[in-house]
Amino acid sequence: MDDVKDRAILLRKTRYSDTSLIVAWFTREHGLVKTMAKGALRPKSPFKGTLDLFFGAEIVYAHSRKSELHHLKEVHVNNPRLDLRKSYEATLVAAYFVKLVDSAVEAEAPVEGVFDLLGRALDHLADTPPAKSTILHFEKRLAGELGILSPDRSALQALEDQGHRLPPERGKLLTRFGD
Repeated sequence: MDDVKDRAILLRKTRYSDTSLIVAWFTREHGLVKTMAKGALRPKSPFKGTLDLFFGAEIVYAHSRKSELHHLKEVHVNNPRLDLRKSYEATLVAAYFVKLVDSAVEAEAPVEGVFDLLGRALDHLADTPPAKSTILHFEKRLAGELGILSPDRSALQALEDQGHRLPPERGKLLTRFGD
């Protein structure tokens, strides 16, 4: 196993056992990556306070050659995006953005432009109340970064035509913000 260091955004975490988590990251240089955070739920874990949704961090993991699940070794949070938690709506839209990226990007395929877009979008939501235009702008920029946007189709059509599953929350969010 080789150690890999990368910038990452925490997308989701799932309990694996009484003490461990599986953590999904979107990384700048390696795309979507899943890691096992052994002992993360123990009271004296070195991961305590470092594994929360939308956190931006520098991570180090041991790359597994046998599976897509790698061993998380270190996490250094550099952008906790705590202001996202102050607004329920901002959290809802951030979760939608994360799910959309997760469905549109292949595992372990780097798309640096999408990584930068997601980081900017989450930072924007931490500072600015979400709106319908925020959601539509993100979808358009995502389709552009993926190279599937064309003048004759909307970003939504482009994403759907490529077989990307759009999260079901999309309709509810657009209605909430004035569809």
